[in-house]
Amino acid sequence: MGRFESFIGVDFWTALFVLLNTIAIFLVARKFLFQPVHKLISDRQSEIDRMYADAQKLRLDAESTENELKQKLASAQSESDRIVKEALNRAETKEREIISAARKEAAEVLDKAALDAQREKKQVLSDAKDEIASIAVAIAEKVVQKQLDESDQAKLADEFIARLGEDQ
Repeated sequence: MGRFESFIGVDFWTALFVLLNTIAIFLVARKFLFQPVHKLISDRQSEIDRMYADAQKLRLDAESTENELKQKLASAQSESDRIVKEALNRAETKEREIISAARKEAAEVLDKAALDAQREKKQVLSDAKDEIASIAVAIAEKVVQKQLDESDQAKLADEFIARLGEDQ
């Protein structure tokens, strides 16, 4: 059993050597493995934190830009409404001016037409008086059976025209 005990038994120097080896491996692993990994993890964490901060900043910038664009859109909408109202007002003013000018022109045309009609009426009456005077002179010549000279014709025509003017 000596061998079996030595196989299962714990030797002080072996346990001490195993303990020292374990401490040495731990220190070497800590120096060359844990610290670089820890540094890598902390660097990665700070990069992630920076990315989150940048994303938050971009989100705030986007919200700010969105609000600015909404304000600009509202301003542009109100400006376009104002421009449309001004255009409508100008169009209504122009429409009133055109209608006024057309009415004035129509009134002038009607006045001119009335004057032309009066002139035409006077001309027709004058022509009719002349024609009637000529007919009257012709009838008077036949009645009198004599030829009137020019002064007698003018006199008879004036008398006849004067009587026509009195009848109206």
